[in-house]
Amino acid sequence: MELWERSDALEGLEEGLRASARTGRVMLVAGEAGIGKSALVNAFAEQCGARARLLWGVCDPLVTPRALGPLHDIGWQVGGMLAERLEAGSSQAELFAALINELSGPAQRPRPVVVVEDAHWADQATLDLLVFVARRIERLSALLVVTYRDDEVGPEHPLRVALAALPRHVVRHVPVRPLSKACVGEQAVRAGRDPDEVYRLTGGNALLVTELLGTDGTDSTDGTAAPERVRDLVLARLLGLPEPAREVAHLVAVMPTRADPPVLIGAEEQADRCVAAGVLVHAGDGVAYRHELLRRAVEDSLSPARRAALHRRVLTLLAGAGGVDAARLMHHARLAGDAEAVLRHGLVAAADAAAKGAHREAAAHFEAVVPHAGGLPDVERAELLEAYAFEAYLAGMPAEALEAQQAALAERERLGQRERVGENLRWISRLAWWSGRGQEAGAAAARAVEVLAAGEPGRELAMAYSNRSQLHMLADEREEAIEWGRRAQALAGRLGDRETEIHAIINVASSRLCDGDMAAVETLEQAHAEAAAAKLDDHSVRALVNKTSGLLGLAQYVSAEEAVDQALSYASERDLDGYAQYLLSMRAEIRMQRCAWDAALADAEQALAGAGGGGVDAAVKALAVRGRILAARGDAGASQALDEAAGYAFAIGMLQAVAPVAIARARYFLLLGDAGRAAEEARRGLAPAIEKGHVWLTAELAYCLWRAGEPSPVPLATLPVPYQLVMSGDWAGAAAEWDRRGAEYARAEALSDGDRPAVTRALRILDEVGAVRAAQRLRAESRGRGITGVPRGPRASTAANAAGLTPRQAEVLGLLAEGLSNADIAVRLTLSPKTVEHHISAVLDKLQVTTRSQAVAAAHRLNMVP
Repeated sequence: MELWERSDALEGLEEGLRASARTGRVMLVAGEAGIGKSALVNAFAEQCGARARLLWGVCDPLVTPRALGPLHDIGWQVGGMLAERLEAGSSQAELFAALINELSGPAQRPRPVVVVEDAHWADQATLDLLVFVARRIERLSALLVVTYRDDEVGPEHPLRVALAALPRHVVRHVPVRPLSKACVGEQAVRAGRDPDEVYRLTGGNALLVTELLGTDGTDSTDGTAAPERVRDLVLARLLGLPEPAREVAHLVAVMPTRADPPVLIGAEEQADRCVAAGVLVHAGDGVAYRHELLRRAVEDSLSPARRAALHRRVLTLLAGAGGVDAARLMHHARLAGDAEAVLRHGLVAAADAAAKGAHREAAAHFEAVVPHAGGLPDVERAELLEAYAFEAYLAGMPAEALEAQQAALAERERLGQRERVGENLRWISRLAWWSGRGQEAGAAAARAVEVLAAGEPGRELAMAYSNRSQLHMLADEREEAIEWGRRAQALAGRLGDRETEIHAIINVASSRLCDGDMAAVETLEQAHAEAAAAKLDDHSVRALVNKTSGLLGLAQYVSAEEAVDQALSYASERDLDGYAQYLLSMRAEIRMQRCAWDAALADAEQALAGAGGGGVDAAVKALAVRGRILAARGDAGASQALDEAAGYAFAIGMLQAVAPVAIARARYFLLLGDAGRAAEEARRGLAPAIEKGHVWLTAELAYCLWRAGEPSPVPLATLPVPYQLVMSGDWAGAAAEWDRRGAEYARAEALSDGDRPAVTRALRILDEVGAVRAAQRLRAESRGRGITGVPRGPRASTAANAAGLTPRQAEVLGLLAEGLSNADIAVRLTLSPKTVEHHISAVLDKLQVTTRSQAVAAAHRLNMVP
């Protein structure tokens, strides 16, 4: 097909290929359905020729996506280690490593170009793969091209969450826009059609233009909506086919992506007729519709009964052929309404997805199977519900997990299986806590111990002990956590149950770390390594999460940043969404303290987009970070974020939720100059912090009271060193201590109490992160203290603010417009070349362009630069 008005997009992809010789790149090709994304990428692939080694994968529009579908496509192409590991059902980590191995090596010719089409249909494991590769592609001479429909990817779409996790400095956007009216008019005139009418009907959508101009012009053009036009055009072509060929076209219409040879046996001649008539095209060794819109148009024209009958036929043919992915069989079984087939293929598909780390897809398969499980033996039905609950838990679906676990408990109670009843109660306590229902969690945990203690002590009782330890640890009740944990360790040790021992060790070490025992870090690392070697994903990632949380709670921000990156990588590689959401909320807090505010907000948004997968605590942390940053920047959205956080936190009542929100709200009112409200909010969190003996939370809340003009209710000598210093007037010592800990914002606050040079340094930090309100307040306070000569601060243009650029990014854009190179900009702004590259990547991303020249053109067009 001829490619119209795509030279800029092609050049963007070409630039990505050239850049990948130095450092890998990710190209995001986005546009509405039918706009020409696939045609663009195909043209790019043809243009690459011998320069590129293309590895092509496609996401299919199945009811429940095929786990790692694109990776399977690539495995079939490359063979070798990747294909072997896919065939062997290797773990997600092993599969991802095999792909990286395929892409590794010196600057290769031909260069590896991985194409993943239609990522809006991707399963969670494939999204994790994209993030995994993107985070490592900077070290590879490779290009990753991802296409997706941006109009179908809303703020909470899983792909949007994955895209937010991509390193911005390696990502370039290649928007595919509608054809111009002039272009459509030119093609219409060539075809003898009315240009205005063709443009009105198609809106510049390339597929619609092609389909409309491919007709003989006798069809009505009465203003029908574009999707209906597609249906009318393709159905008109079908009517011109003989009945047997039309039957094949209908059969292919219920098969996402393509129809493979087993479905076409005996119908090859009719399939060829469909191709000759332009209804279908050859796709590999099968046939398909040229675009998903066309397939959907035909599928939607069929009655529900007819569609179900066709799905039954496809299911029979594919199942009889053998070797077909269980997820594809499950897709047709569900749409055929075949309960027995759903049960048979769904269990296999769920197990396969779980083995590949696609926990969300595994949970979806189990969810589809459960309504048809009435005929299973009682024990098997209970096991099914337990498996569903576990996969939903790992996928970050706490409500679904809790409901399934409660149903499993009812089955086990009916069967009189005491040990399984106790196990289900233990899991219910865990899931209830994850859902923010602390009292319910404690009650279930206590009942689990009571039920299991009535029998012979076994593994289940040891785990119930450890579960109580975990709940006490999470509630900052460290003495009780250590007591129950050691009881669990003792029983598990006598039983030779190392898994439960590891679980208890993590609880005890986490409590020790919260008390400041740094030796516990090594204990947690050892527990992680042992659990990982035994493929105990939940325990291994929990050790990393708790290490991060402990370091963050001790204000060890540099170490916490390293820990959270390690934990996030581990959780993401294994599709542990719930943990990943919680880790994102912690990384948001770390980045806030480190003054990487744009990245912190991105993490907070991503954590909130997880729809509760990380538990209510993750939402509270993320909202508190969002509220604090927006408040410092003077954004009106701060109040809403902090009110929402308070609604969650004070309903939960646990210290780890209440204290961060009390701190955030106290700081908000300090910025507004309302010392009374600030003190009130600080006191709200201070009492439980003192009660639980949490030294650092107590210190920050006491500090907020001190900033509000009230004396500290706790002796200064009991507070951590940086708070002792700043509250006793040693701002320089406090700033140095915060600098050592990597707390850039706290350092700025300490400097703000100093002399003119110190205040100037503080303002430089605040201006850099766009903390407009905080900087304004500091300037006013400095004038009140008689400090003169304080810099006025940057005047970011209205246009730059509208584009979402920070003052520093607007400054970098202005220097780009002057024609300066990265090195020149680095010298001018006293930044490292790497930092300049990050700023330029952020500018390109926010302006939605792919090249420096396009960014400069956009800046002139939007009056951002003279």
